[in-house]
Amino acid sequence: MNKPFYYLKQFFVAFLCLGIIGCVSAPAGFLKPSEGYLERRQLQTRQYDTTNEEQIVSAVAGVLQDLGFTLDDSETKLGLVSASKKADATSKGQIAGAVLLDMLSAVGGSYSNNTARCDKSQIIKASVIARPSLDGKKMMVRVTFQRIVWNMSNQISRVETINEPLMYQKFFDSLSKSIFLEAQKI
Repeated sequence: MNKPFYYLKQFFVAFLCLGIIGCVSAPAGFLKPSEGYLERRQLQTRQYDTTNEEQIVSAVAGVLQDLGFTLDDSETKLGLVSASKKADATSKGQIAGAVLLDMLSAVGGSYSNNTARCDKSQIIKASVIARPSLDGKKMMVRVTFQRIVWNMSNQISRVETINEPLMYQKFFDSLSKSIFLEAQKI
């Protein structure tokens, strides 16, 4: 085969593909935040009347450890703390439903192992960012909790952000107390 013709053909195909891709526009609302974004952000963020970023990061690390997390990473200059903890994810209702489905499928002549799809364990991850407010007089602290859930077959069954208000409330209540105690040198 003639090499210059081969390269010309490859160039033409690439040019055609890029031309087609370039004509595609972004879908409507592509950069629009999802519904409930503002409520989730308010749930995850608090501000504190201090400008001492090291004090905040230290208090965050202590609170996460008090809540049973193991610190994975901490960068004081960036105001970042990440931590994780292992937890049981089994649900008696989920297992009972899977056993019932297994029995019904066995009676129907086909067997499928539904109990293998039941949740077994999970890792809960916490990520905290502390940064100065826009006016520079306060510190903003934002925490997010995510979880990775494994099933009985040791496969990841889901990855999700936790949006339980009580979890965030408990974290911020403990953080407020810790910041107060550190400020009072108690």
